[in-house]
Amino acid sequence: MQQPAPQASDLATRLVHHDYLPPAGFVAPQPGVHKASTVIFPNVAAMRSREWKDKSGYTYGLHGTPTTFILEERLCALEGGLQCVLVPSGLAAIANVGLALLKPGDEVLIPDNAYGPGKDLALGELARFGIRHVLYDPLDPADLAARITPATRLVWLEAPGSVTMEFPDLCEQVRICRARGVTTALDNTWGAGLAFAPFDLLGDGGGQGRAGSLGVDISAHALTKYPSGGGDVLMGSVITRDAGLHMKIKLTHMRLGLGVGANDAEAVLRALPSVGLRYRAHDEAARTLAHWLQQHPAVAQVLHPALPDSPGHAHWKALCGAAQGGQGAAAGLFSVMIDARHGQEQVDAFCDSLRLFKLGYSWGGPMSLVVPYQLASMRTRPTPHLRPGTLVRFSVGLEAVQDLQQDLQQALDRAFAAG
Repeated sequence: MQQPAPQASDLATRLVHHDYLPPAGFVAPQPGVHKASTVIFPNVAAMRSREWKDKSGYTYGLHGTPTTFILEERLCALEGGLQCVLVPSGLAAIANVGLALLKPGDEVLIPDNAYGPGKDLALGELARFGIRHVLYDPLDPADLAARITPATRLVWLEAPGSVTMEFPDLCEQVRICRARGVTTALDNTWGAGLAFAPFDLLGDGGGQGRAGSLGVDISAHALTKYPSGGGDVLMGSVITRDAGLHMKIKLTHMRLGLGVGANDAEAVLRALPSVGLRYRAHDEAARTLAHWLQQHPAVAQVLHPALPDSPGHAHWKALCGAAQGGQGAAAGLFSVMIDARHGQEQVDAFCDSLRLFKLGYSWGGPMSLVVPYQLASMRTRPTPHLRPGTLVRFSVGLEAVQDLQQDLQQALDRAFAAG
């Protein structure tokens, strides 16, 4: 046992080595916030034998503290996983997976509508490491099957697609990859563990963190969005159920020196109990506005998985339709195609005229956001399911839906007065 600090004559030494410890047994609704780079060991034997990989002990701040261990376990409960690592952002989660599982000569398949920075990672760093990437059509499982080769080691899945909101046949995609022995990684930021269970896609595992007969191998999640909920935290997670796969990810995580701040972990822990309530509120408001915008003459198409004519709606209904009392779950995002007769200048003026919807990236926070996109620069494959026009994405926050509708109305009137 480590000896108590000797009594020192100097105040500075006494302050650093003060031996008071508060009594154990303090319990409160929120876990304590443990901040540490250095972790103190009681003796040399403990220093040499303590293990961090299985969470049986603490060795260094990057390898975990009570605060981050608690957050990891609660996120596993949210998504139905068994192991979790925390990283500084959602993009870092994608990078952690790729760098852990791919080597020179390997191939990764990515849906053409995937999160843009993830594709940029493949174009940049992965390509420089000798890792090839191939884009596939997310709405055509046969195209995915045809592009899997003996070199394919990882397939990324995204449901729905970034910005254009197509919902794929996720179950069939996983079946195809499983039959070929290829690891699947899902960007589950939109689903958030609430719209569907990534490790139990058929719902036959009984819930409560148990795996079903069909599920992804890895769930990557930008905690920046719904788990955080405040628009003020950057964090990501990588969740698995297979111990060997987790250890590959965890060792790469360690070698890259990835870590998260204790106060950020605290913020996510504080927000998690309300994530279900917030998710449903975002969803309900987004659906109300999406249905309403379908009636406006300037809007050629509304892209929202819960709308019957949105690309992939049947797949959304099959996977997410039982959630929220049979209403399905669909997050708070949707996009619209402004009719092609209106130019980019008019669309930009519409976005600039919005008062409550602020111009800004990301989503899942309390404030509603809007972003106009130049879709041609984001897709390599034809998009016949999208009508001609200019795409605008909305992230619906927690404001009163009637106020958001009035804001949209006044901006539409200003920009598209002639219809």
